[in-house]
Amino acid sequence: MLKEQQVQILRDISQSIAFADDKTGQLDALILEGYMKKDGDLFELTPKGVMVLEEYTNVALQQGERT
Repeated sequence: MLKEQQVQILRDISQSIAFADDKTGQLDALILEGYMKKDGDLFELTPKGVMVLEEYTNVALQQGERT
């Protein structure tokens, strides 16, 4: 299970946000785990990363519907 900070990084990637150097360790972990890939200076979500974001979004929406 990903940490909330890692999910936020995936969200940032999907929105083409630039990253500070302090997130390099998290980025490397997400690449190694197959959630994203790096192509030159660009980061891109893999299908696995997209699936995780969709799951988190669905859970958040369901929780919002309950309140």
